[in-house]
Amino acid sequence: MDLPVVLQLLDSSVRLAAPLLLACLAGLYSERAGIFDIGLEGKMLAAAFVAAATSAYTGSAWFGLLGGMAASILLALVHGLASITLRGNQLISGVAINFLASGMTALIGQSLFGLGGQTPQLDGPQRFGALTLPLAETLHGVPVLGPIWSDLVSGHNLLVYVAFLAVPATWWVLYRTRFGLRLRAVGENPAAVDTAGVSVVRLRYGAVVIAGVLCGIAGAYLSTAMSAGFIRDMTAGKGFIALAALIFAKWRPWPALFACLLFGLLEAVGIRYQGIRIGDFAVPVQLMQALPYVLTVVILAGFVGRAIPPRAGGRPYVKER
Repeated sequence: MDLPVVLQLLDSSVRLAAPLLLACLAGLYSERAGIFDIGLEGKMLAAAFVAAATSAYTGSAWFGLLGGMAASILLALVHGLASITLRGNQLISGVAINFLASGMTALIGQSLFGLGGQTPQLDGPQRFGALTLPLAETLHGVPVLGPIWSDLVSGHNLLVYVAFLAVPATWWVLYRTRFGLRLRAVGENPAAVDTAGVSVVRLRYGAVVIAGVLCGIAGAYLSTAMSAGFIRDMTAGKGFIALAALIFAKWRPWPALFACLLFGLLEAVGIRYQGIRIGDFAVPVQLMQALPYVLTVVILAGFVGRAIPPRAGGRPYVKER
């Protein structure tokens, strides 16, 4: 396999990994605070639809991004209300959000645009375009390093860079700030945090809102950057793969980056080699499409080992009188 083919495969892996990474970090914040979030998929889907619809109406991808973030935060607050304030079952709340987003995006999309749940095609300022980094054209002719910089590192849209910059930012917030220390503590022992005079409810709502922001960016990326509009159920299980990456990374930001890149690579391989033939046998397209999901299960079952979630995860906190 020559260098251009490898770079094309890695470039696709980076683009496909970006929404997984944003959703994975969203789940990281939420679950580190003790709130399990199965609803990552639903928040991404709602954000993708609202971002595309807003961008189509306003003609600006930036307004679309804000709209997608607002939709995701709204659903995140619904999840927070059910899980934190009303002390309901967090898993059921997340599943309900997924069903709600899937049905409402199709219904509202058909009502607004009459395109079977889709939005109109986006172009120009309605989408986030590729950015050319400094020296990308100058260094293109340099052997090996030139193509890596100009073809792999450069040429992505802004939201891809935001996704990867969110990893060191998340590490710094969680491990170098007072907020991060309290956030991790509330996912392990909320009673101790409460005893120290820190509001458990406020911390958990803060984590849920941060998760909503990150899912909003991920959803907006799907419809206004990676694609040219919204199609029904376009997240296609990415929220669940992000949860798998989170477990694979054992709720840590840097391993989450490598896990999402791995899953992005698996998806890129599945897309690139559709229709491949082995001798006289043509590999079914459906098999290559299912490959990322099958390998995700294999990796989680065989290579992760014991992954221990935050001890207070999934349990509502009841303040002692």
